[in-house]
Amino acid sequence: MKVVLLAGGQGTRFSEESGYKPKPMIEIGGMPIIWHIMKYYSYYGFNEFVICAGYKQHIIKKWFGDYFLYTSDVTFDLADTYSIDFHDIHTEPWKVTVVDTGLNTMTGGRLKRVQKYIGDNPFMLTYGDGVCDVNIHQLLDFHKQHGKIATLTSVLLDQEKGILDIAENNSVRAFREKKITDSMPINAGYMVLQPEVFRFIDGDRTVFEKDVLEKLAGIGELMSYSHKGFWQCMDNKREHDMLEEMVAKGNAPWMVWEGSTAGIYD
Repeated sequence: MKVVLLAGGQGTRFSEESGYKPKPMIEIGGMPIIWHIMKYYSYYGFNEFVICAGYKQHIIKKWFGDYFLYTSDVTFDLADTYSIDFHDIHTEPWKVTVVDTGLNTMTGGRLKRVQKYIGDNPFMLTYGDGVCDVNIHQLLDFHKQHGKIATLTSVLLDQEKGILDIAENNSVRAFREKKITDSMPINAGYMVLQPEVFRFIDGDRTVFEKDVLEKLAGIGELMSYSHKGFWQCMDNKREHDMLEEMVAKGNAPWMVWEGSTAGIYD
C-alpha cells in the first residue's frame, strides 16, 4: 500500500526557514520532518511514497537525489581524476515519487494530480508536518473492518483546528469550526482511503478537508480512528522547538525505528 504525503504548503508561520524551503523540509533532530514521517511508516513496512510537492518543490527532489550525501561518510578525491567514494552507507528501502502538484493547488487538487501514481488501490494519506505514535497496523485493520471510503485519525486536543462531530459508532457526522470553549476531536491526518475518493475531487480548487471529507461525512462514508497517544503537528516555531527538544532529550515517541521493526503488513 502506498503512502501519499501532502507537502506543497509554504509554511508562512516559519517566516525565516520557509523563505528558502518547504515546511516539510524544516528539520527536527537534523533531518526534515517529512523524513521522520516516512521513517515511521517504513517501521510498519510501508516503503512506497508519493509526495505531493508544490512550493519550492525542487528542494524536495534535490534532497532525495542527494540522500547518500546526507546520510553517509564521503571521500572526495580532488586530485587528478575527480571521484567520490561513499563509506558506511545508510540508505532506506524506499521508492519515492515526488510530484510537482502546483504552487497554489488546494489539498484535494494535489491529491487528484497524483492519482496516476496511486492507481486503483487503497492508499494512506497524511500531512507532511505532523508526527505521532499511531499504530498503523491497527488503523488499517479498523479501516478494513468498517468498509467505508475513508478513515481519518482523530485526536482529542485543544487546538484551533476544525472540530469533528463523531457518532458512537465512530462515523464522522460533520465538521465545524472550533469555539473557544471546545476541547473536541480534531483531524490528525494519518488517513486510509479507498480509490473511490477521487470521484469527490473536481480539480485544483478542491479543498480535501472541506469539499471531500465533509461530503463523505454527509453520506456516512467517513470514519474516525480514535488515537489517544502522542500526536503533534508543526504549525509554528514554538511547536518546532518543542519537537526539537523532544528529540534532543531522547523523548520522541514517534521515533520507534530506534528499536526493532514492526514487520510487514499485507
